[in-house]
Amino acid sequence: MAITTLSVICPCYNESGVVGEFYGRLRAVLSTVEGLQYCMVFVDDGSTDGTLDELNEIARADENVQIYALSRNFGHQVALSAGIDTAESDMVILMDSDLQHPPELIPKMLDSCRGGFDVVSAVRRRTHGAGFRKRITSRGFYWLFNHLSETRVEPGAADFCLLSRRAYEALRSMPERHRFLRGMVAWIGFRRSFLEYEAAERCGGQPKYSLSRMLRLAADAVFSFTAKPVRLATRLGIATVACGLMYLVYTAARAIFWRDTVPGWASLIGIVLILGGAQLAFVGLLGEYISRVFEEVKSRPLYLFKQCPDRDASARLRARNATHLEDSSRAR
Repeated sequence: MAITTLSVICPCYNESGVVGEFYGRLRAVLSTVEGLQYCMVFVDDGSTDGTLDELNEIARADENVQIYALSRNFGHQVALSAGIDTAESDMVILMDSDLQHPPELIPKMLDSCRGGFDVVSAVRRRTHGAGFRKRITSRGFYWLFNHLSETRVEPGAADFCLLSRRAYEALRSMPERHRFLRGMVAWIGFRRSFLEYEAAERCGGQPKYSLSRMLRLAADAVFSFTAKPVRLATRLGIATVACGLMYLVYTAARAIFWRDTVPGWASLIGIVLILGGAQLAFVGLLGEYISRVFEEVKSRPLYLFKQCPDRDASARLRARNATHLEDSSRAR
């Protein structure tokens, strides 16, 4: 049987209460897949609790575990990107370590990939314990993004996905700083399949995406994938000018033919405030794009590591993967 190598990339941020259970379930699932050589890559995103210490304990007991630690909290999307940059396997799986992405779905994802799909995305149809605000904001975001962007993102398809080598290498070639991975995965356009699942309620810890973080992610998604907001602003500005001209013609006609116009300071101030507010909003909209250009041209590193796996252990793992790849080639 041909050997397949897999890297499972799991970002962690203050998950000390659940990461041990997640590792146990993930390892139990991966060890049952026949013909699979796997590596679990945990990326600590600047945790301030005991997450990193617990991960290091796990790595000392299991040679299939690699631990990378970022120098500070760079954010979920950057942590996933850092894990992708370390991959050397046939395929990778991106998943969170809070057990809301069920490891038991992995064998089905592997089957779909072996069936010819480069991308296998898990689509969340229901999240147990999710409140009304979470559900309505999620639906609103996907609706807005898909109406503004030419790249369609499947509603409910989060970052839990499997990527073939050419798919994750395509992501590695995209260097932008403001990252929205589920949009980037949709943009690369490789053959894709979807698997539905129900997300479990969090087993421990606190949700990491506050309202402000969700709004920042939504802004990154919209401004990174479409210029339609600027075009809409231009059209609205032209429409406002047209309405102003029609109102001017109407006012002139009333003054010439009916002579019943009354000076209206209130309406004048109202119009000035509306136009001034619209101008400020449009300037802010342009500022969002310009600020992203500013961030890109600085060319700072996307992330920094303060801890990487032991070089000797990594070399042994790479050598073992190379041996399995050679055996796989001979089997084919």
